[in-house]
Amino acid sequence: MLGAIIVALFGSLFAGTQLSDATWTPKLALDLEGGTQLILTAVTENNEPITSETISQAINVIRQRVDSSGVAEAEITSQGGRNIVVSLPGTPDEETIALVSKSAQMTFRPVLAIGAPQATTTDTATDAPTDGATEGTEPTDGATEEAAPSDTPSKAAPDSPSDTEYYVTPKVEADFDALDCTNPENLVGGEIADPNKALVTCADDGTAKYLLGPVEIKGSDVASATSGLKQTQSGATTNEWVVDIKFNSEGTDLFRETTTRLQGLAATPPQNQFAMVLDGLVISAPSLDTGVIISNGEAQISGSFNRESAATLANQLNFGALPLTFDLQSQEQISATLGTEQLQKGLIAGAIGLLLVVIYSLFQYRALGLVTVASLLIAGIVTYGVISVLSWTQGYRLSLPGVAGLIVAIGITADSFIVYFERIRDELRDGRSLGPAVDRGWDRARRTILASDAVNFLAAVVLYFLAVGGVRGFAFTLGLTTLIDLLVVFFFTHPLMTLLARTRFFASGHRFSGLDPRRLGVTAARYVGRGKVVGSLAPTGNGHASEKADSRVAVGAGVGAAGVGAATMTIAERRAAERAAAQDSASHEAPDDEQDANGVHESPGDTTSPDVSGENGSDTTEGTEH
Repeated sequence: MLGAIIVALFGSLFAGTQLSDATWTPKLALDLEGGTQLILTAVTENNEPITSETISQAINVIRQRVDSSGVAEAEITSQGGRNIVVSLPGTPDEETIALVSKSAQMTFRPVLAIGAPQATTTDTATDAPTDGATEGTEPTDGATEEAAPSDTPSKAAPDSPSDTEYYVTPKVEADFDALDCTNPENLVGGEIADPNKALVTCADDGTAKYLLGPVEIKGSDVASATSGLKQTQSGATTNEWVVDIKFNSEGTDLFRETTTRLQGLAATPPQNQFAMVLDGLVISAPSLDTGVIISNGEAQISGSFNRESAATLANQLNFGALPLTFDLQSQEQISATLGTEQLQKGLIAGAIGLLLVVIYSLFQYRALGLVTVASLLIAGIVTYGVISVLSWTQGYRLSLPGVAGLIVAIGITADSFIVYFERIRDELRDGRSLGPAVDRGWDRARRTILASDAVNFLAAVVLYFLAVGGVRGFAFTLGLTTLIDLLVVFFFTHPLMTLLARTRFFASGHRFSGLDPRRLGVTAARYVGRGKVVGSLAPTGNGHASEKADSRVAVGAGVGAAGVGAATMTIAERRAAERAAAQDSASHEAPDDEQDANGVHESPGDTTSPDVSGENGSDTTEGTEH
């Protein structure tokens, strides 16, 4: 599986370099590459005062446009109370620059239809045009083109702004079905639609798509908007957050007419709703309470608001009440705030950290450390491939904080391997052979690795959503490499250890394998059932450890009641060891009448003669050894 992922990543990159604008290296952010800086000045129609809240909302509108257009790591700040500084990494195209500079407008439109955000397709043929338009001509290859849906209304004039028969033409209906609000490109905004025609658009968060009627009220007709806790008629304050809107004199008359008409459509929802459209996207689409006619120009919007969402909607309405245009004061290329030198230093720091991890792994784990090196190499390849693909497809740009996240990931990834290796060593100390030790060690290490990476990933997610600027780049790469760490450990490190456990070099506990029993301090015997204890590991003549199967040898090696391993043995193991010790003692105990005057005795059937020295100490007779 891991191999398939690597092939898919770099295969797609290769195809992208041949067929699209993909590159083999990730794009760099503003701090490392530089880019283009635009200075915009907010201007109102009648030179009304511009507040800091209005500038903040203007920045949010521009950020929505920039983020949805696929430009990442842009910096948008205010300057001097009226200016907005937009810094875009790299060399943005003219379309992006024009999008940033467009004015933002707010309008109120009646809702004609609401649909799921995904695009829908139908198998039925499109109705023929009613205005007598000619159908498509037949191409030279014999294929028949379908006639384009008509955009001509089926009646001469609408009865009201909610007249679906007039405003929902075949073309509008086809556009509504084809709109996909899950595509970020459809959430850019910035388009100024014809106020006298229907509008097909998305919610600003991409959760729904709307078919709206013509503009009935302009944003400039809003006098003010505030958010707060709802108060009852008796003056008591509830825990429900609401948004209060006040219209000017012209807006009051228009809003009264609109609400009166929408009340008559209560039986055909969602046509009793009106949509607030900011910068071409729907920010709210409330419905009217039954029987309520708002004649004083004061409306209250309630719903599932919290303090933040209510304040956001109020700021958006106030922004729409003050239609802004953005004058482009200057456009210039800016150099990298940090530059390639800082990138090189960051990469050098990462290389030093990686080298230290490799040295430690080889010193601590010998040949087993090569598994760590190989796993880190695979993790690095996968990370590089994912970042390069994201840079090509999603506009992701690597910043210096992102590089820092990659450096921190080296330690996180190495920590997973260390946990796994130490679990295997623990199992070997308990007397298991390498194969079972790998399986049991993996079962124990897997839970620890999952818990550790879950905490790291949760921290990265929280940091990403709460932080701003370059810190989000750090959080993104940290979360990404945490997921890659799990992928590598599960699909590379563990399968590789399973294969290595079958090799003689590692299974025999070679002193350079990192699994040498003597170096691990394996001295305790292991109870294997039926009163039998498998002996401790002791060095043999060739310098390697061997396992003695004789329970008497195990006891003699120091696993008896007073031996080294006694403290780590279970009750059954100690009893078995005591029985073995008793049998060993009985087999070596000789009868009194067979003991000679010198205290030397022979066991029955033993033909071995003791060494007897002559009187002068020169003549000796050696016994025959059996």
